[in-house]
Amino acid sequence: IGFNNVVIFVHDYLSLDEDMISFENTEVAFKSKSTKDLKRAYWLFKLVSKSWLVTFGKWATNLALKLHLPIEGFIKKTIFRQFCGGTSIENSLQTIEELAKFNVKSILDYSIEGKTDEEDFDATVNEIIKTIETAKNHKDIPFAVFKVTGITLFSTLERANDGVDSLTGDDLLRYQKTVERVDRICRKAYENNVPLFIDAEESWIQNTIDQIVKEMSMKYNRDKAIVFNTIQMYRHDRLEFFEKEILHAKQNGYFLGMKIVRGAYMEKERERAAERGYLSPIQPDKKATDRDYDKALHLAMNHLDIVSICAGTHNEKSSAYLVELVEEKKVKKDNNKIYFAQLLGMSDHISYNLAYLGYNVAKYVPYGPVKEVLPYLIRRAEENTSVAGQTSRELALITKELQRRKKG
Repeated sequence: IGFNNVVIFVHDYLSLDEDMISFENTEVAFKSKSTKDLKRAYWLFKLVSKSWLVTFGKWATNLALKLHLPIEGFIKKTIFRQFCGGTSIENSLQTIEELAKFNVKSILDYSIEGKTDEEDFDATVNEIIKTIETAKNHKDIPFAVFKVTGITLFSTLERANDGVDSLTGDDLLRYQKTVERVDRICRKAYENNVPLFIDAEESWIQNTIDQIVKEMSMKYNRDKAIVFNTIQMYRHDRLEFFEKEILHAKQNGYFLGMKIVRGAYMEKERERAAERGYLSPIQPDKKATDRDYDKALHLAMNHLDIVSICAGTHNEKSSAYLVELVEEKKVKKDNNKIYFAQLLGMSDHISYNLAYLGYNVAKYVPYGPVKEVLPYLIRRAEENTSVAGQTSRELALITKELQRRKKG
């Protein structure tokens, strides 16, 4: 009896060990990286850990571009190489193939910002459609993505934020053109059976985006979730919003797609609320954001019959919590209604360890001409500086792996 108990104990222990998620395994996390790659990443994160240097670098880069100084080569070999897949779709395919070797999927993200004329907006729509067509023919690209501000004027979305009924004249025409562009993209995603993320943006244009996404969801999500909205859980109203969206989907007979993120506009939101004297939409503290994020995951898992989610997070605890929910609900790890996602060049310890255990994981792979994606790259540098613990975490993990390789 004792022998049998020992055998059973060992077997159960090994089974549990195989399924347990640990984000400390740097051998798995950085298996795709050469030692040279890791050393380059180490010094890059070391530099962006200094806020004064990021501020100066932003100013100096913009000045250099205005003066037409030849700095593109330097940018491409450093920060661009860390956070971007390439300058075009074709140029990014090698990155996608490298990720796929480790069971990590890719989401092509055309990261062009700041355009203001109609020709540029139409060109961006065409490029987004190209990403959808590429995804259709590539098993390692499960989603497409775009920002509504990439295909219309910010002011158009802002003026419609309190309701489309208030729009007249040119504002109404621009809004209608915006909806037509979004519909064109969503229709292409539907025809090619490629799920499509529509990113969240500032609160003073988000109502407009939410309404457009709802219209597209009711139109194209009748059989499955094709169109996905995005909720930023650093807003104190988003959990209630998610609950209402689930109820609306059930009452109106369509599937709901939702990407769940913490958010990217916190300082801007608080500053604007203070300047204009209204209640900030931002949570009182990080603890509240973390709480609502995990509640949103729990809510989604309780409605998996109608909801598909992508947990866009660089947070280890929330990632582990979703793993726990998957096991608790006895859902298959590779259920296509559940995805994890992180940005290229960040949090590989989460992405690769999850993928190693068989969970659905995708990396956002931004691409575009170096000059055009510079605003995105500057945001990544600023984010790594401002998010508490992000850079130090990256540095600690890289150091751990370099030491492991040296001992090996």
